[in-house]
Amino acid sequence: MSRIVIIGGSGHVGSYLVPRLVELGHEIVNVSRGAANPYRQHYAWSQVKNISLDRQVEEKTGQFGKKIAKLNPDIVIDMISFGLSSTQHLVEALRGKVEHFLFCSSIWVYGRYFSIPSTEADSPNPIDEYGRGKAESEAWLLQEARLTGFPATCFRPGHIVGEGWVPISPIGNANPETFSLIARGDELVLPNLGLEMVHHVHADDVAQWIVLAIENRAASVGEVFNTVSEQAINLRGYAEKVYRWFGREPRISFKPFDEWILDLGDWAENTRGHITRSSCHSIEKSRQRLGYKPRYTSLEAVYESLQALIKSGIVVV
Repeated sequence: MSRIVIIGGSGHVGSYLVPRLVELGHEIVNVSRGAANPYRQHYAWSQVKNISLDRQVEEKTGQFGKKIAKLNPDIVIDMISFGLSSTQHLVEALRGKVEHFLFCSSIWVYGRYFSIPSTEADSPNPIDEYGRGKAESEAWLLQEARLTGFPATCFRPGHIVGEGWVPISPIGNANPETFSLIARGDELVLPNLGLEMVHHVHADDVAQWIVLAIENRAASVGEVFNTVSEQAINLRGYAEKVYRWFGREPRISFKPFDEWILDLGDWAENTRGHITRSSCHSIEKSRQRLGYKPRYTSLEAVYESLQALIKSGIVVV
């Protein structure tokens, strides 16, 4: 079994990933700022070594990569690198010292789509700083894998959801009031014809994917993979399903996008990012190479998250 260092292991995916890896017999070191607790309690956390490091502070002094290397990992999973310089700093410290490096990217390396579902063969075309940072790191890591043999694997989660998080809603943002509005049976206004898409993935399915990539190292090194549910969902179908979860008949109207977005206030930019992209991705590469089979559909993942939000009073029924 391997000694695995997870950078950002207390987050949403880590809350599912760490227990999976512990149960498989791996030795886990979780590196985080120590500011957050896992979303889900599990006995496995008592067997994890937790290291408190502030990545930004340590990178400024040039120490972060060195401190990760001193933990003597066989495998490093980086969940929280958002720019090329940060990725390069870490990799240079780990070069020749690790068997496998897994980089958490994002489907936001894509800006707009020319065919759907998109595949990993489609060229990234990011439209914001976050997407550019992920795309630049991906491209550099894959080049390093080809030219120098650095054992990098990149994966692109969709809209991560599960117990503890507010799902991206049928209007393309994480405002829980949208679900409360639907629960009341009020009217929901969607853009255009409501055919734009969102592509969720349950955090546990991302964790499943990471385990498969580790166990199929030869098939994953030097590659990038979409990591989403089996199918995307469009906004109208999504909204209709949520209305019926609450025993309501759908009450949906439509506005042109440029007019509709003006009504969203502080949520407008977050919404614009999701609606403009209209995400829909293929997981065929992950299925064929790694045997990836998501446990949750998009709607099943949202439903589980929504039940937890209702129980906590964040979504009001």
